[in-house]
Amino acid sequence: MVMLYRLYRALGFKCGLLSTVEIRIGNKLIPSTHTTPDAVRINELLAEMVAERCTHCFMEVSSHSVVQERITGLQFVVGVFCNITHDHLDYHGTFAEYIRAKRFFDQLPEEAIARGNADDANSAVMVQNTKARKRSYAVQSMADHKARIIENQLIGLHLNIDGHDVYTRLVGAFNASNLLAVYCVATALGETPLQILTALSDLEPPRGRFQIVRGTSGVMGIVDYAHTPDALKNVLTTIRDVCTGDEKVYTVIGCGGDRDRTKRPIMARIAAEYSHVAVLTSDNPRSEEPNAIIEEMKAGSQQLTARAASRWWTGAKRSPWRAICQTWRCGIAAGKGHETYQETPV
Repeated sequence: MVMLYRLYRALGFKCGLLSTVEIRIGNKLIPSTHTTPDAVRINELLAEMVAERCTHCFMEVSSHSVVQERITGLQFVVGVFCNITHDHLDYHGTFAEYIRAKRFFDQLPEEAIARGNADDANSAVMVQNTKARKRSYAVQSMADHKARIIENQLIGLHLNIDGHDVYTRLVGAFNASNLLAVYCVATALGETPLQILTALSDLEPPRGRFQIVRGTSGVMGIVDYAHTPDALKNVLTTIRDVCTGDEKVYTVIGCGGDRDRTKRPIMARIAAEYSHVAVLTSDNPRSEEPNAIIEEMKAGSQQLTARAASRWWTGAKRSPWRAICQTWRCGIAAGKGHETYQETPV
């Protein structure tokens, strides 16, 4: 949604944004506390956008908000399904319940537009009962809209989208999918491919999303919001794809307290498998004991080879920059992204 907002700003529109990262009303920035605010707050913000003469509002709709009917009564013009990941299983319990919770597409009217990511196995199920006009997009699968990765480097992606070449500043196959989704929405809303691709070529990644920080002596840091197994693997495989092979990758990762505990060993295992060293630390432990969370994460080492299982550095106080300064040449601080705070036990 952030990229859609930035695209339409670049195209000259005055827009609103409701997202995990931030809320925007034109140039006005409002801190975001939830991916999707409560129903009263959403309508307050939409009313303010109308008063400010915004022509578009781009909104992230969480599964929580659908179940809790925070979006009831809103009329959406376009709905996009990107993927289903491990996120929010602490709330929904199972993937089946998570999928059922995302009944957003069932509520779209006939005049609306639905776009689904055919690379995700759940896409067909998500949009199967929608009344909206539906089309698919994909990077790896057959779809109505296709993107092909020509080059994937640290300076950006060279893509072919529906037969058109575009060079972008974003990195990684997951961003190829994101850019394609943005393209699909914009074309559905009536913008021309040339307008869209020209604007996309100049977009920068959202704050805290594969954000590259370049240091001296070739040291490079990457800050990302990856806080699910799928997201973490996407980021780490992207680093592997774009690096020359001589770099050492150090990953700083934590798992949130009072949230899905089943992903903790999975994320630690992924970090160890795809890094030279996995730095296990805190990420919003909330009411839980930070060291107890780390111990649950370390359980993932039991499924690793002896070499990978030895790649641990732990500390309950999240101090990734200490780890960076001590050891790494190329690394990722994952899980926090745009967040600048830490929720700790009282």
